[in-house]
Amino acid sequence: MLVNPGGAYLGADLYVIDVEVADGAKLLLATQSATKIYRTPGSFAEQRMRLRLGEGAHLELAPDQVIAYREASYRQNTHVTVRPSSSLIMAEIVTPGWSPDGASFRYEELRLRTEIRVESAGEGGGESGLLALDNVLIRPPLGDVTGMAFMEGFSHLGSLIVVDPRVDQALADELHEITAGYGAHTGISLTATVLGTAGLVMRSLSNSTEGLQRVAGAATSLLRKRWYGQDPLDLRKY
Repeated sequence: MLVNPGGAYLGADLYVIDVEVADGAKLLLATQSATKIYRTPGSFAEQRMRLRLGEGAHLELAPDQVIAYREASYRQNTHVTVRPSSSLIMAEIVTPGWSPDGASFRYEELRLRTEIRVESAGEGGGESGLLALDNVLIRPPLGDVTGMAFMEGFSHLGSLIVVDPRVDQALADELHEITAGYGAHTGISLTATVLGTAGLVMRSLSNSTEGLQRVAGAATSLLRKRWYGQDPLDLRKY
């Protein structure tokens, strides 16, 4: 369990998180509570996370949602290094926070950047290749955010990134099928194969955190059962 040492992220705050999962190790990393981004006058709040997975390592990153409040600006940079035999499941939910006038989308900007590289062991450092570079920029327009097809009329964004040598089109199709009945608008993209492994990104839009949690829960439950022989796990903490 990752505990946020502060009650919330404020302007000019910088959080640095470094996680290494050793060869053959398995880690489920969750957070104690939501990441709350409050007003950031003068400078944005930032989180930098580096994840390194060894040979045969399994990591499931399942944080609570990011909540961006009025006049919040936030940048999140995540750099992931995996081996060809590593397995990664990484979830993310973004939701607008409360504002005094009751309106959503009063935050200024969210920038979420995730870079995933595959490295092979070997003399001289082995080979390395870029598997995915995922950039999300949410910048609500001034005035009526329901216009201009902003987020297709939805208020909450969910992402699920999966990296594993067993990722293929059949898995993407199955994930799309089992998540279709949860009231969210979902799409899945596959990466190219790099050094024998592949990845997928599942993006979902909804009007509630709970709806996106159900979508991610259905997807991760399938992967846990299929790959690890584990039963569904309820991470609800409150």
